[in-house]
Amino acid sequence: MPEPRSTIRVEKLRREFNGLVAVRDLTFNVEEGEVFGFLGPNGAGKTTTINMLIGQLRPTLGRGWIAGFDITTQRDRIKPLIGVVFEEPALYDRMSGQANLAFFCELQGVSKRRVPELLALVGLSDRARDKVQNYSQGMKQRLAIARALINRPRVLFLDEPTRGLDPATARAIREHVAALGRAGTTVFLTTHYMEEADYLCHRVAFINEGQIVACDSPQSLKIMMGQRLLRVVLRDHSEHLLSLEAPNDAARLQAFIAAGQVLTLHSQEASLEDVYLKLTGRRLAATPHPMDNERSDDSTLTLQRQVDT
Repeated sequence: MPEPRSTIRVEKLRREFNGLVAVRDLTFNVEEGEVFGFLGPNGAGKTTTINMLIGQLRPTLGRGWIAGFDITTQRDRIKPLIGVVFEEPALYDRMSGQANLAFFCELQGVSKRRVPELLALVGLSDRARDKVQNYSQGMKQRLAIARALINRPRVLFLDEPTRGLDPATARAIREHVAALGRAGTTVFLTTHYMEEADYLCHRVAFINEGQIVACDSPQSLKIMMGQRLLRVVLRDHSEHLLSLEAPNDAARLQAFIAAGQVLTLHSQEASLEDVYLKLTGRRLAATPHPMDNERSDDSTLTLQRQVDT
């Protein structure tokens, strides 16, 4: 049986479609209150894994548990404990935001008095009576998160929650996710935004072609997979990227310093995107990043996890 504090536990989970292996013998665990990133290219098996964990697909082989309940034989016990937000929010466009939440409260046997609290939580109180068809994509996504929180889930599954959103809305959603983790909710997150995963996640697992190829904290993976680099700007404004592990580069740096040519030095660690590329062999799509408005002019800045008071 799963360890008591492992909210999600998976052992040799496998899913085949007509003989094609989509998810191949996954084994991992997610602890209570952990924000866990599940990262990989399109078609790698991320959504298939989520669908098995939430009971939408039966595994071909292997086992999994949510809060100690078997994902195959005890799906009725799992459903009240989870919330799910997919990339495309499933909402009723002709109903207001308030009416949407009230309807889902009724379906789940939750008091409708929770509706104002949820609308306030996601910043939609002033648009509560507006029809969802008049909401922006970001507002719909926030409403979908509110809907997923109706039952105060122990585990929240988020599949690309900020994709295509403007930076301000994406930042608001990230803050909600971070706060939920601090409050003890276990969050299972898929995202193509590596800086978002770096910022939010305690640990990340990279899946490629249906298999987990690495699982650790973002910082540990960056150290393990990256190189120690130094960006050197000289007085003639030329830039040189030097490896601290290469003897020839070390000699070049000493020569620059001895000649008094160095204007600035910047340490440069690997990014989670570098790790992604090494592990999957694929580059990320060139889409606008939801954290673009938070980046420093210094490209070597590493975003730190924020601690709200």
